[in-house]
Amino acid sequence: MTAQAARLPAGYQAARLPAGHYRFRHVARMEWIKLRSLRSTWWTLVITTAGAIGIGVAVGINTKNAHGDLTNNALAGILPALLLTSVLGVLTMTSEYSSGMIRSTLAAVPSRSLLLAAKAAVFGVLALVVGEVASFLAFSAGGAALPRGITAPALSDPGALRAVLLSGMSFCLIGLIGLGLGAVVRHSAVAIAVVVAGVYVAPVVVGNASHELAKYLPIFIIGNSLSTTKPVGCSADGQCFHPLSAWAGLGVLALYAAVIFGIAWWLLARRDA
Repeated sequence: MTAQAARLPAGYQAARLPAGHYRFRHVARMEWIKLRSLRSTWWTLVITTAGAIGIGVAVGINTKNAHGDLTNNALAGILPALLLTSVLGVLTMTSEYSSGMIRSTLAAVPSRSLLLAAKAAVFGVLALVVGEVASFLAFSAGGAALPRGITAPALSDPGALRAVLLSGMSFCLIGLIGLGLGAVVRHSAVAIAVVVAGVYVAPVVVGNASHELAKYLPIFIIGNSLSTTKPVGCSADGQCFHPLSAWAGLGVLALYAAVIFGIAWWLLARRDA
């Protein structure tokens, strides 16, 4: 066995083909083996799901307004849970650079665009499945935790099913943004800092300065467009905030992910491992 092959995870070598003969399904299988073999992957996803549910329950218990957006309240844990998903996306890419395994990966799969596509597909599907599970469980648990006298929201309520489904999809998109930034930056700590700053910190700063700009930023899109059934919110002084529609917000998030992946693909094709 060569030194390169010895460094590949169990099951990786079994799919070895002559150089240049790998297809998408082969590379995707390799990426799935690597991702599922890390215990940290499953712990992160479990904590992410538990956090989304736990915060939804806490908000439900403390809900006083029966006429508020109860669906949005139940999904309140989605935003903080997304932080772990974005970090896992970063580490899915940067861990190979940190360990030096990226050299073995690129030796086995010379096509960098194929490698990036396979990583995105495998991680994206996993994040989507976990996100949908977390969203549906949080919706159910948050509704069940409501005080007596407040009727729990149902999926048949106007906009409720859409809000739950799109909230689950946000796990996939934010996770892919993290993965793309990991490919651009290649250093775990720096990439995580960029994700936190870009997805969480900058929107708060911009939101305080301009509501019109804030509605195009990730956390405001997720909190005010995707996970809500009452998109227009008004404050006590009569000022109303008009966020993007749910589908427009989803499109903007997808555009962010596409742009970052475009940059990642361009850099990955031109830089050394």
